[in-house]
Amino acid sequence: MTTVEPLGAVRERVLGSLRQEIIAGRLLPGDRLVERELAERFGVSRVPVREAIRALVAEGFVLFETPRRTVVRRLTPTDVAELFELREALEVYATGLAAQRATRADLAELEELLDRAAAATRADDAETITDINTRFHDRILAMAGNSLLISVMEPVDGRLRWLTRQNEEWPQLLAEHRELYAAIASGDRERARAHALAHVQANYRSTVRHLFGDSDTDPGSAAHANSGSGSGSRSGSEGEA
Repeated sequence: MTTVEPLGAVRERVLGSLRQEIIAGRLLPGDRLVERELAERFGVSRVPVREAIRALVAEGFVLFETPRRTVVRRLTPTDVAELFELREALEVYATGLAAQRATRADLAELEELLDRAAAATRADDAETITDINTRFHDRILAMAGNSLLISVMEPVDGRLRWLTRQNEEWPQLLAEHRELYAAIASGDRERARAHALAHVQANYRSTVRHLFGDSDTDPGSAAHANSGSGSGSRSGSEGEA
C-alpha cells in the first residue's frame, strides 16, 4: 500500500532543501525560483512549492521582484549590519550565561565540535564547516539555559547561518572558536562576553569584506549610515514565481 506524504510534510521537505541550497551557495543571490521547475525537480505539485517560497520570503532569504518574478535575495550592507547588531546583542549575552552554567558534558560536546571543525578546515570542506560552526553556536545558546533567548534567535537563525557561510577565513574562524571555548570553560562570565564580542565583530568584518570589499566599519555605524536605504521589494503576490 502506497503511503501518501502529507502536504505539510512535503512543504517542509521542499522548504528545508531550498533553504539549505541558499545557505550552501548552490542557489545564489539573484537566482530565480520558478514554481513549475521546482515542482518538477522535487516531484511534487506546485502548492507546496508555492508555500515553501512564501516561507522563504518571510524568513528573508527570497523576495518578490515583481508579482511573477521571485529571486534569492541580494544582501545589502544594511541587511548584514542589522543582523550582526542582533547577533552581537543576543550572542554576547548568551555566551556570558553559558560560561556560568556550562557542565562538563557541555564542554566535552563543544570540544568534540571543535575537533570536527578542525578536520573539516583541513579538508577545506565549506559546507561541513558551516554546519559544525552553526552547531557550535547553537550549543552555546542551549548552554545559556534561557528558552526565551532561544525563541528570539530562532526566526533569524537561518539568515545568520547564511551570513556565516560568507566568511571563508576558516582557520581564523576555528582559532576564534577555540578562544571562545577556553573563555567559556574558564567560567568567567566577563571574559566569555569579551571573547564573544570580539568574535562577532571579527566575523562581521570578514563577512563585509567578502560581500562588499569593505572592512573599515562596524555593525552599528553601517546600520545607521544605511538606515535610509532599502533592500528592494519584499512583498508581492505569487504568480509564476
